[in-house]
Amino acid sequence: MSNIGKNSRTPRQEPRPVKRSSMGASQSRTRLRDKLSSYKSHHQQVATDSLTRLLNTPVPSVMTWLVIGIALALPAGLFVALGNVEAVSRGWDGAAQISLFVNRVVPEAESRQLAKELRLRDDIAEVEYISRSQALEEFKALSGYGDVLQHLDQNPLPAVIVIRPVEKDTSAAATEALYLELKALPQIDQAVIDLEWVQRLYSMMELAQRMTFTLAALLGLGVLLVIGNTIRLAIESRRDEIIIVKLVGATNAFVRRPFLYTGLWYGLGGGIVSWLIISISMLWLSRPIAELAGLYQSEFVLQGLGFGQTLLLWFVSGLLGLVGAWLAVSRHLGAIEPR
Repeated sequence: MSNIGKNSRTPRQEPRPVKRSSMGASQSRTRLRDKLSSYKSHHQQVATDSLTRLLNTPVPSVMTWLVIGIALALPAGLFVALGNVEAVSRGWDGAAQISLFVNRVVPEAESRQLAKELRLRDDIAEVEYISRSQALEEFKALSGYGDVLQHLDQNPLPAVIVIRPVEKDTSAAATEALYLELKALPQIDQAVIDLEWVQRLYSMMELAQRMTFTLAALLGLGVLLVIGNTIRLAIESRRDEIIIVKLVGATNAFVRRPFLYTGLWYGLGGGIVSWLIISISMLWLSRPIAELAGLYQSEFVLQGLGFGQTLLLWFVSGLLGLVGAWLAVSRHLGAIEPR
C-alpha cells in the first residue's frame, strides 16, 4: 500500500516541468519579438541616417540623381512613345481593306449583285459599293479638275467594291488568301490590298522595341556603374569609421547596411527624377500633338506613364541602386580590415 501511495504521488509532481517549459517558450517568443523589433528599429535608423547624409550634401546628391534620372528617362520615354504609337495604330489591322475594281464592261446591275453576294460571306465583315458615277464625283471633288472632267465623253472610272475582312481573319495569311480569291473573280479587272503598309509599320515598331530594350539594358548597366562608383567613394571616405566599427566587433552585414540604403536612395531618387522628366515632356508635347491629331479628325490624346508603370519605374530604379551598391560593397568592403 505504501508503495502504491508513493507511486500515486509521483504524477502530481509532473505539472511543474510543464509549467517551466511554457515559461521557457514564452520567454523564447519574447526574445524573438525583441530581436525582430530591434532589427526593424535598426533598419529604420540606418535608412533615415543614410537619407539624411544625402540631403546634407545636396549638390553631389542632386547631380547623381540627375545623371541616373536622365539615363532612366531615355528608355522609359521610348517605351511611352511606343505605347502611344500602338494606341494610334490599334485596330489598323481591322482597317486593312481590299479594293476590287470592276471591269467597265460589266453592267451596273451585275456589279451591285456581286457586292450583295460578297456581303453574305462569313469571312467578310463589310462591303461598300462605289458606283462609277460616285467615283467620278468623288474624284472631281478631290482632284480639283472638275471643269476639265465635265468635257469627257464618257466616265473613265470603274466601279469599286471596298471589302474589309472580319477581325479574326485579319492576319496577313488570311487576308492574302482572300485577296487572291477575290482577284480571280471574272467581273474584277484589278484588285488592290493595302495591308503591306500596316505590316511595314508593325515591323518598324518591333525593331524599335528591340532597340529600346537594348538601350534600356545599356543604360541600366551605366546606372549600376554610376551608383557603384559613388558607393565606392563613400566607402573610401568612411574607411576610418569602418575600421573602428569592425574593431568593436561589427559584422560585415552591419557595416554593409548603410551603404545598401544609400544605393537604394540614389536609385529611387533617380527614378523620381526620370518620372518628372517624362511627365514634364508629356505636358510640353500634349498640346501640339492634340492639335495635329485634330487636323486628321482624330481624338487622340498623348498618354504618359500610368500609375502601375510609374511604380514599376521606381521599383526598377531602386533595385538598380540596391544591386549597384551591393556589388560595390561586396568588392571593396572586404579589403578594409583592422590591422
